[in-house]
Amino acid sequence: MRPKKIILCVDSNEQVLSVRTFLLETRGYRVLPVLSSQEALEYIQQAVPGAIDLLLCDLTMPQMDGNELVRRAKQLQPCLPAMIVSGTVNAADRAVCADVFLPKGACSPAEMIERIRILVARKRGPKKAVAPVQVHQPVMASAFAHAVAS
Repeated sequence: MRPKKIILCVDSNEQVLSVRTFLLETRGYRVLPVLSSQEALEYIQQAVPGAIDLLLCDLTMPQMDGNELVRRAKQLQPCLPAMIVSGTVNAADRAVCADVFLPKGACSPAEMIERIRILVARKRGPKKAVAPVQVHQPVMASAFAHAVAS
C-alpha cells in the first residue's frame, strides 16, 4: 500500500476546514488541519523538506493572508506545491504566489480533488540524470550514405 500524501490544510473558518478535511481524508489523503497561518508556518519550519506534499489554504485569513503564507512557506521549502482557494472569484490576481488558485464557489469539489491530485503527483523531485545513449551506425549504412552523397 502506498503511503498517504500529506496535505497541510489552512483555513481560519473552522467549519470550512472541517468539511475540507473530511473531503480530503475520504479521498485517501492525510490532512493536517490548521486554523492559522502562523501555526502552518511552524509546521512547515519543523517538517523535513518533502514531508508535506501540498499546502492548501484560504486566501483571506486574519493576521496573514494565504498569499503571504504561501510566499513564506516557499522561502522555507521552495519545492512545496501550494494551492489557494478563495470565496471571491476576482481575487485571483491577489493569489500570485500559489501554483494553483481556485475560487470556492466556482469550482466543484471534484475539480479541487483533481487539481490536488495533479499538484501532488508533480511533486516528485528532480528527475535522475540519464546518460545519453550513443548510437553507432553500421559501417555499411555509413558507406552507403557516403556513396549516395558523392
